Amino acid sequence: MPVEFISAIHPNRANDGEPIRGLGIDPDHTRKFARALDDGGFDYTLVAYHSSSPDALQLAQFVATNTERLKPMLAHRPGVTFPTHAARAFATLDRISKGRLSVHIISGGNDEEQRREGDYLSKSERYARSDEYIQILRKVWSAGGPVSHEGEHYRFEGFQSQVAPYQDTIPISVGGSSEDAYRVGGQQGDIFGLWGEPLKETAEQIASVNAYADAAGRPRPRIWVSFRPIIAPTDELAWEKAHRVLGQVKANHAESAKHTHYPAFGAGRPANVGSQRLLDVAARGDLHDRALWTPLATATNASGSTTALVGSPETVAKALLDYVDIGCELLSIRGWDPLNDAIDYARFVLPLVRQELAHRAATAA
Repeated sequence: MPVEFISAIHPNRANDGEPIRGLGIDPDHTRKFARALDDGGFDYTLVAYHSSSPDALQLAQFVATNTERLKPMLAHRPGVTFPTHAARAFATLDRISKGRLSVHIISGGNDEEQRREGDYLSKSERYARSDEYIQILRKVWSAGGPVSHEGEHYRFEGFQSQVAPYQDTIPISVGGSSEDAYRVGGQQGDIFGLWGEPLKETAEQIASVNAYADAAGRPRPRIWVSFRPIIAPTDELAWEKAHRVLGQVKANHAESAKHTHYPAFGAGRPANVGSQRLLDVAARGDLHDRALWTPLATATNASGSTTALVGSPETVAKALLDYVDIGCELLSIRGWDPLNDAIDYARFVLPLVRQELAHRAATAA
């Protein structure tokens, strides 16, 4: 399958440097953002999930309705919605969008955040629930009649949905950096999401996921890797910009902590393994490989995807291709000034990566 690009929809004007600019949803801004991604050639946009954010399913439908080709990658947290209802809702949106939906399963890395919505399972129990949840979704989508299920976390009898996905099945994404995540992702995922670590560590994680897929006798999931690039016309200007961004983020980290997905922002080591890994990478040095820069992970206590690729469009494109070379097929790039950065990536980075990939394909042919 071709290498594809993912962004992340922002429903308001807030960003890491100016977190108080927006809360909730601004429909006009969201529509403008979605159309910029659509027009700019992004393939997917992540619709994130948080206990206090706008409802992700409704936001994904808004994105699909206001674009022509952009595919919502809908983050979804098992434990909040019963899987039969979720299966029907996702199939409905897949029909509305004519087959553009993918679902990213969020098992949850922080107990405090999970408990805000009444989820008191342990982390390993949450991953086991996600495994069962995915199986139920697929069972409902493929059934030609009533479905019953009795498992560790869910039980129901005679459920039948009158709506099936537009696609043969809706792609399921799993993410994380723990052994539980690798297992569930390898055994169940069509896509597996990673945060941007150095090439060596990323290749090791890919191998862990693939080993579980191979043992299960199923196709290896497509690998999705996420970065927060900082670009400028030259490498020198990009580094100047990177340090400005770092200063803004540091100055506003206390306010950002109120809105982050991870309650431990700036207050002790985070609970989720992905954030711990980013902090460990940052502790070993600021710059890794061609352009991977880690001080922003330290400044935010690794609250999500926070490693940057810094440089000119040419440098960042080459860095992204380094990850393609180790098996990454989905490249997630979102910025620190989200809308303006997305426009710049579309103009200056995506064409370079696609041009090189086309050249490689033509040369091989």
